[in-house]
Amino acid sequence: MQNQMKKIKVLVVDDSALMRQLISEILGQDRGIEIVGTAKDPFDAREKILALNPDVLTLDVEMPRMDGLSFLEKLMAGRPMPVVMLSSLTEKGCQTTMRALEIGAVDFITKPKLDVVNGMDELCSEIIEKVKHAAGAKIQMRRLTTERPVYASDKEIHSNALITSTHKVIAIGGSTGGTEALLEVLASFPPDAPGVVAVIHMPEGFTKSYAQRLDRHCQIRVKEAEDGDRILPGHALIAAGNFHMEACRSGASYGVRVFSAPPVSRHRPSVDVLFNSCAKHIGRNGVGVILTGMGNDGAAGMLAMHEQGATTIAQDEASCVVFGMPKEAIATGGVDEILPLPRIAPRALSAARCETLV
Repeated sequence: MQNQMKKIKVLVVDDSALMRQLISEILGQDRGIEIVGTAKDPFDAREKILALNPDVLTLDVEMPRMDGLSFLEKLMAGRPMPVVMLSSLTEKGCQTTMRALEIGAVDFITKPKLDVVNGMDELCSEIIEKVKHAAGAKIQMRRLTTERPVYASDKEIHSNALITSTHKVIAIGGSTGGTEALLEVLASFPPDAPGVVAVIHMPEGFTKSYAQRLDRHCQIRVKEAEDGDRILPGHALIAAGNFHMEACRSGASYGVRVFSAPPVSRHRPSVDVLFNSCAKHIGRNGVGVILTGMGNDGAAGMLAMHEQGATTIAQDEASCVVFGMPKEAIATGGVDEILPLPRIAPRALSAARCETLV
């Protein structure tokens, strides 16, 4: 008797008939996915969710009668489920997508601006992969950080921080679910925390808005990395979408190199690129942290950091949205400690403040 795998039931929500057709055709190519229905707006979607009980929703941002963000808030309050957002690459679209991830969306797909048919076809494998990973994601109630205005005086770096922390660097990587996980980690850092470099898999145009959002929530300063930026205590640099970021060393100082090159481990920016550079240039003065995400990017780089004496930490399965990246890193033997998300920030700070200067 043939063993039949349970298919992932998907409901496609978009006000565009063309997009509903394209997304349905793309997802229908995978034998593990079943399109159980489509909806033209959130009101239509609400009825079909009740009738069809889908496993995953693809959700447009801009729709008539109710926008996707408002619907997502209501959905997560009443019937939490995995949602993959479809967003446009605009300033407004970036901000809305960041908010969607904060509310509870698992991931997002950037709509092509021109030649929608061919553009969506090029995204075929990405769309299928993200929907399949979303189906296995853990959807949890989120405790949202209350945003408050942060003034320059709040983020002053004490002079002794330059002495105690200049040579310490915390490198962080993540993907699916990583935007909110990184926020939780960085929001726990004090103003004099060691310098941070981070790669989260996001497309070009989204990382600047994301870094600005982090900066508003954190006591440390956060910005999108630019070539030549120094890694300083009380500061975090977020790799720009579509560009790799490497850590480099000049005398006693650390900085970053931002550059364009082919994807590594299927990604640009790549966590492996960052972690391998930390292994080479920072060695045992570094702390490596790998957060929730799909795929294996960062596993080889974390092993390299571990072999050079860095402390390495992976997020545990229970607190991950998707356990893929931490699981792969753990499998290499390159992880020292496996911790739930709330314990990662204090442990990373503790490890970075040990006397390991060379």
